Amino acid sequence: MTALHDLPAHELLAAYRQRTLSPVEVTQAVLAHIERWEPHIQATYLLRPDAALAQARASEARWLRGEPKGLLDGVPSTIKENIATEGDPTPLGTAAVELVPATADAPPAARMREAGAVIVAKTTMPDYGMLSSGLSSFHPLSRNPWDVSKGPGGSSAGGGAAAAAGYGPLHIGTDIGGSLRLPASWCGIFSLKPSLGRIPIDPPYTGRAAGPMTRTVADAALMMQVLSQPDARDSMSLPAQDIAWSQFNKGAERLRGLRIGLLLDAGCGLPVEPEVKAAVERAAQLMEAAGATIVPMAPFMTQAMLDGMDHFWRMRSHIDLQALPAERRAKVLPYIRAWAESAAGMGGTEVFNASQQFHVTRVAAVRACSAFDYVISPVAPNVAFQAELPSPTNDPLRPLEHIGFTVPFNMSEQPAASVNCGYTRTGLPIGLQIAGARFDDLGVLQVAHAFELIREPQRAWPQPPAG
Repeated sequence: MTALHDLPAHELLAAYRQRTLSPVEVTQAVLAHIERWEPHIQATYLLRPDAALAQARASEARWLRGEPKGLLDGVPSTIKENIATEGDPTPLGTAAVELVPATADAPPAARMREAGAVIVAKTTMPDYGMLSSGLSSFHPLSRNPWDVSKGPGGSSAGGGAAAAAGYGPLHIGTDIGGSLRLPASWCGIFSLKPSLGRIPIDPPYTGRAAGPMTRTVADAALMMQVLSQPDARDSMSLPAQDIAWSQFNKGAERLRGLRIGLLLDAGCGLPVEPEVKAAVERAAQLMEAAGATIVPMAPFMTQAMLDGMDHFWRMRSHIDLQALPAERRAKVLPYIRAWAESAAGMGGTEVFNASQQFHVTRVAAVRACSAFDYVISPVAPNVAFQAELPSPTNDPLRPLEHIGFTVPFNMSEQPAASVNCGYTRTGLPIGLQIAGARFDDLGVLQVAHAFELIREPQRAWPQPPAG
């Protein structure tokens, strides 16, 4: 029998409807499981059991009246720390930020509450979300449940760890260069970075997207029904659209006849590790056996594109940090400070040229993908790395060498998912990225679910260390 904390959202909702389970007993089971795991992985911020149980009791009463509040009523969920929740401070992962209570829920949090989800906790992130690790000057060091000596990835660090560890079925993260897909890959879960504006977010920023982090495509599709409603606070919010999110399951037949590009070289950054390459090639073989046509792709990113985006972000962070009082600036992680301060000598021409690489990347990505229905690739060239490191290179002047596969789809506004496609010899998960055309979020979910059906058997989810 599946433990309550491991049950997917759609099964919980069916059990609530049939009154074979209560939101209260499920929330209690999730909280007990978090208590066992949390000392080892430190995935949460504002974990408040009493508040969660109060929400669960209200949900239970609604179900007993036959009046559920929304699609997710009573389902335990978490929200990334940088998505504002009313009355709570938003530290952005850094000790440098003043802790001021938010005046309103940001759009993703508002949609979850309206749908009746039980918000069990918020989840951790690194300083300003600018690292692919769980290292933070504000939060304790977050770790990977598959191997607690490794990091969960980032910047949606706690969300990835929480989903893999079984902190309930539904989690929300954000992504501006890979921050949903990288932890999804390294924690063995599913995540969708949707088309820009599909899930409104506040504050909006070029390339920034919120998205679901779940163990299954089915649960992510359920969340998309709730999260994809327009919100005027996001200047890039897409118009209302009737998308049949519940039609994510078209079976393995969905792959038949598709022309799928296989990208094994990002064209920049770190080389792809052999075990990662082998796992992605095996995924391509399985898709081909299911009727897809797999076509090798030449890389379309360049080191100049990656460096340009990096340099522009350095200058943005440099300006932000310079605006802080010296005593608060000193609290930022030294790695982030060194990275940002390296932009101090950049001139206007250099910054302008760097800024143009966002558009150059966008054009190159759209052009390269236009010949295909979908594109598959590694999510990252590497697997989970040492938890204490801020980045795989541990070098603030080479900080983004692992995002060459993910960042182009932020700039091109295309939907891109991470779905587990295998494991290393030491048992670390490996993510397959599936990218689609702009606005084809449902298609990406359908292809990802088709792959779920044909991939090799998945390993059991990690359990908390004994004692």
